[in-house]
Amino acid sequence: MTSARPPKKSETLEIRLPHASKLAFMERCRAAGLTASEVVRGLIETETEAAPRVRRTMKTWQALVAAVAGIVIGAAAAPSIAQALPGSRVAFDQMDANHDGVVSFSEFRAR
Repeated sequence: MTSARPPKKSETLEIRLPHASKLAFMERCRAAGLTASEVVRGLIETETEAAPRVRRTMKTWQALVAAVAGIVIGAAAAPSIAQALPGSRVAFDQMDANHDGVVSFSEFRAR
């Protein structure tokens, strides 16, 4: 009966930090009864497991912020664009068949 062995630790990671930071980190590791390697490996494993969720969440928020910004900018710019285009009021009035100040999809499609 053979038990599954954990993967061999063959890769290294070199980081540069101030000496005081290294000493403080090593002291915290010692106080926790862990080696620096165990702590760094645990951090990497935790971050790589959580990273896809964080990225998806960030992309969702970025898309939401972009959409809201587009709506706000579009709403602010629409009146000035309409005023800047010659004949735009005439074109709008032609599309707004019932003259309620709103162009419905059916009015737009009929144009």
